[in-house]
Amino acid sequence: IVVAVILGLKFGNDRELSKGFSILVVVVICLFVAAFGWSWGPLGWTVPSEIFPLETRSAGQSITVAVNLLFTFAIAQSFLSLLCSFRYGIFLFFAGWITIMTLFVFVFLPETKGVPIEEMILLWRKHWFWKRVMPPVAEQDDDDSSPASNHLQL
Repeated sequence: IVVAVILGLKFGNDRELSKGFSILVVVVICLFVAAFGWSWGPLGWTVPSEIFPLETRSAGQSITVAVNLLFTFAIAQSFLSLLCSFRYGIFLFFAGWITIMTLFVFVFLPETKGVPIEEMILLWRKHWFWKRVMPPVAEQDDDDSSPASNHLQL
């Protein structure tokens, strides 16, 4: 947002950015990159490895990596075109997406601290939103003597 405000007020319409504001823009972008590297950047890799139940973890992580790489490619390919079109608004555009991501995580992502990977499915079944889409727990009938239901239980 700081970069957008500086560029919006001090750059364009045949005006040049002064040396002081140019240095400030570079410093603020470097601070953003550092903050992103310590916050949102690694979350795209660490959160999925913690939230998938053991039964679907490998498939879920594979899909996560593929989607992450696809969107990284799309953003990299479209950034310059968006910069030319939006000008300083591109920084507001990405600030908006970070706000949306933060709200999504706050509202829809349950806390996983101290939850063993084996119990993740239970955490999703208790969540106020995700319990609607989680399949119900399959109950085993004690009177059923079919071979499929005879499992060794420890």
